[in-house]
Amino acid sequence: MNRAEQALYELKQMDELSAMDSPVHRFSALSKLLVTVFYILIVMSFGKYDLTGVFMMALYPYLMYQLSGISFATCLHKTKYVIPLIAFVGIFNPFLDREIILKLGTVSVNGGTISFLTILLKGMLCLSASFLLVASTKIDDLCAALRKLHIPSLLVTVFMLTYRYISVLTEEVAVMSDAYHLRAPGQKGIAFQAWGSFLGQLLLRSMDRAKELYDAMLLRGYHGEFPETHSGHSSGGSLVFAVFSIACFILFRLVNIPALFGSLFVR
Repeated sequence: MNRAEQALYELKQMDELSAMDSPVHRFSALSKLLVTVFYILIVMSFGKYDLTGVFMMALYPYLMYQLSGISFATCLHKTKYVIPLIAFVGIFNPFLDREIILKLGTVSVNGGTISFLTILLKGMLCLSASFLLVASTKIDDLCAALRKLHIPSLLVTVFMLTYRYISVLTEEVAVMSDAYHLRAPGQKGIAFQAWGSFLGQLLLRSMDRAKELYDAMLLRGYHGEFPETHSGHSSGGSLVFAVFSIACFILFRLVNIPALFGSLFVR
């Protein structure tokens, strides 16, 4: 399986994840979208040294992954190329901020190390929450939720068509790669001399497929805007989920629960 086929397989896996049936999947797309956005804003509002406060926010993705039936290992696998970028943001902090702010026995921890761990944890939590939203919500329902938030129809349409067309483009790349390797057996990758013609053929084939897709959309009644769909199961459960989740986020932001418990047991 070449890289294009692997990418196509992973895209299909995302559609399969969003088609699962679980309590999280049955929440309305609008409630999950609002909770995710609010969660990311709260996580990013913590101070650079507030590691214990950010740690409490990990309860949300932990519980949601358990309820959704989606493995957290799947999230790590799908986002493995983004995690190093998050780590790179604060990798030099331990060398720039040398002020000692914490002592664990004989071990002294400087502020740069704490801020680096905080940045890394923030990034991981936001990434896991975003992945959970996409993995537990169908793209049509998510776009319908965006329209309910009055996001411009043009942006929503571009977002949906881009998501849908990625799989078509990837399929074309896979077919062309197979055809190339059948004509050049034993060769690894695509020769540099063939890059121009390969990309040119890919552009032409993509334009043809795009025209076919657009004609099919017109035949199905498309007139510049997708018809409104139901964004999940709108129910009282979705409202309770959204209100309860946001209330917990605010509580965790205003009250440092680990420090509070520590002050009760350590005098």
